[in-house]
Amino acid sequence: MKTCWTLLALAAVSTGAAAAETFHWPNGAKAAVSLAYDDAADSQLDHAIPTLNKYGVKGTFYLTLSSPTIDKRLPEWRAAAQAGHELANHTLFHQCRRSQPERSWVEPHRDLDTTSVAQLKDQVTLANTMLHAIDGRRERTFTAPCGDLLASGQNYLPAVQNEFVAIKASIGRGAVPSMAALDPYLVPVVIPVGLTGQQLIAMVKEAADKGTMISFTFHGIGGDHLANSSAAHEELVKYLAENRKVYWTDTFLNIMKYAKSR
Repeated sequence: MKTCWTLLALAAVSTGAAAAETFHWPNGAKAAVSLAYDDAADSQLDHAIPTLNKYGVKGTFYLTLSSPTIDKRLPEWRAAAQAGHELANHTLFHQCRRSQPERSWVEPHRDLDTTSVAQLKDQVTLANTMLHAIDGRRERTFTAPCGDLLASGQNYLPAVQNEFVAIKASIGRGAVPSMAALDPYLVPVVIPVGLTGQQLIAMVKEAADKGTMISFTFHGIGGDHLANSSAAHEELVKYLAENRKVYWTDTFLNIMKYAKSR
């Protein structure tokens, strides 16, 4: 799995610069950057959030509400929200399709292949209620676990779409090709694994060349699964902080609210 995600991420670096699209980002920025983190991992509280706070950069954290960190480290998640970071919906149990390759880790009772659309909708709605109890907010975004969109063979996104401002639901290879063609309920994401800071920075430069946006979805930072090093992550965050006139880095919610308004 690691090799697959790495190749997808690296593909963005070699695509070449395209002519910048005419899309006006706030304060004359050339591109928008979303830094997001899936699965409510310990390393995000230990390393990602302190780095974001150090440089005054806001991120989005897609919480799997059954994660042990929700129970054991809830005050820290609340503090993240109070600091301006977005807490977003990644379902209760991170259900994925067990029938897909390298999915032996999916527990049979949490198999998306045997979960109905109605059941998943109930869980996603409950996850929003739990998030509201944590941060008091109502507007949410969503990321589909594993990028899987079928529950018992049916696309479940139409059933939950009205609950969200925007949804990350496809695997991208770099910057969004066109803002005019972007579906806010099928936003592509880059999932970096084991990349250097310079490789990550090359991807945001591609977004500036195109005049669009790039949406990162990290997992482990300096630990946990699908990890990138803390050093590489900090190099990217520092670069974005030092180039605020070029890159508008904000929560996925704020970026997508702006994009939809345009």
